Amino acid sequence: MKLIVGLGNPGSQYKNTRHNVGFMAIDCYLQNANTNYKNEIKFQSHFFKINNTIFAKPQTYMNLSGESISKIVSYYKIKDILVIHDDLDLSFGSIKIKFGGNSGGHNGLKSIDKHITNQYTRLRIGIDHPRNINHNICVSDYVLQNFTNNEIESLKKIFNITNNAIESFISNDNLLDLQNKYNKRIQ
Repeated sequence: MKLIVGLGNPGSQYKNTRHNVGFMAIDCYLQNANTNYKNEIKFQSHFFKINNTIFAKPQTYMNLSGESISKIVSYYKIKDILVIHDDLDLSFGSIKIKFGGNSGGHNGLKSIDKHITNQYTRLRIGIDHPRNINHNICVSDYVLQNFTNNEIESLKKIFNITNNAIESFISNDNLLDLQNKYNKRIQ
């Protein structure tokens, strides 16, 4: 059994924000999946199961994501986990896959690390840092801003890659293969 988690915040006001790129990646993958799945609310998450893979979008808000994920991991005894999230330290259009490591100040990852440790694979999607764009905006405001129209167009290309990375993860590609294939910059 595998668990693939997209991080974000629930509610329509957050739908297209930078912090919700994990939710957006899961939605894109599920829209393109050639299979039936049922959207359930379980374990404080939007919960989708396809064969032996669970997809989850925690509804606990970003800073408490670990609460939801730990319930799923505990119930299903899952060890193979992929978390998809935004990353301020990567330029927009960059994708990086890594295993473990620290949270880098990301509150969603801090919560997950607290509840299940940091022993999971991360698919990091670059959203750029506000210091590179506008020095007058704080990080918390920046991540809750909507993507621009140009960024939304670029996300379509990015999600093509994340869809393939998810498929490779489900197919048991090893970490080095995932990194070689999908660590890249679009644009």
